[in-house]
Order: sequence, then C-alpha cells, then structure tokens
Amino acid sequence: MAQEKAWLEGSLKGDRRAQRSLYDAYKVPMFRLCLRYARDHAEAEDMLQEGFIRVFRDLTQYRGDGPLGGWIRKAMIHAALQYLRRERKFQVTDDLETIAETHEQSEHIFDQLDAKVLTRMIQQMPPGYRAVFNLYVVEGFTHPEIAEQLDISVGASKSQLFKAKAMLKSLVEKTMAV
Repeated sequence: MAQEKAWLEGSLKGDRRAQRSLYDAYKVPMFRLCLRYARDHAEAEDMLQEGFIRVFRDLTQYRGDGPLGGWIRKAMIHAALQYLRRERKFQVTDDLETIAETHEQSEHIFDQLDAKVLTRMIQQMPPGYRAVFNLYVVEGFTHPEIAEQLDISVGASKSQLFKAKAMLKSLVEKTMAV
C-alpha cells in the first residue's frame, strides 16, 4: 500500500503527521489485541501506549519482509507481555480452586458468543491463563514458543492453556445459563 509506505518513510524521518497517520491506522486493531491481554480498558490503554512507543522506537528494525501490520502486531504482543512481566501480573498459577476440574472440551460452545463478550470473559482470567490462551489460541504460537516467550516450561504452558480453556468454558456456561 503506497500510503502505508509514505507513513513508514515519514515516521522514520521523525515526521509527526506520518507517525500520527500510522498510529491512527493501527490503533483500533492493536487496542483490541491489548484488550485480550489486559484485565480492563485502562490496562489495555497502557499496553497500547507502551506498544506504540516501542513501534516508533524500533521502526528501523522493520525490514519489509512482510506486512507492516504484522510487524506492528508482533511488537504490540511483546509490549503487552513485557507490561505483564514488569507489573508482576504474569504468574504461572496452579490454583485449582479457581476452576472446576474438567476434561478437554470442544471449542464449538464459543461460536455462540460475540467478540466483546468473549473478550470480557478472557479478561476475567488470571494473567498467566490469559497470556498463554492468547498466544496459543489467537496468535498461533506453539507451546515451545510460548515457553520461551514467557520463560516457563513447555509443561507449564500446556497446563495453563488447559486451565484457561476450562475456566473459559465455565464462564461461558454461566453466561449461557442466565
């Protein structure tokens, strides 16, 4: 896209209008991404702010190998995870009290929910569950990649995903029962 290229070139030169245009073009989808990692709107806004600071600081690292939006998305994910680590909100938890024991569930139950309701449910999860769930289910990372990103074991990643799905299923069932 020619306009995106102009925004990129202008941003690299420090042109505030080009930076603003680039920000405006990506702020909504990146805010939605941050919402999935955050517990509320305010935390998502903080993640978004930090993410765009990182984007503009590291823009010289973008090599044009893929779409700029994909590079920005990756930078935003890293910023969200860094925020959770810094705020000490990411912890691998083995607290089985918070969810009922369950077996692996089918995912068709989630098809009945709209994105806003599902996002609110994801926000109710503990940060560890939320991070692993988003990285695996939404972003398509493998357990070894998640383990490396979060500095946890592959087994912990699998355990957190299992527990996150169980908790989400429980939240969905409560919502559907009302």
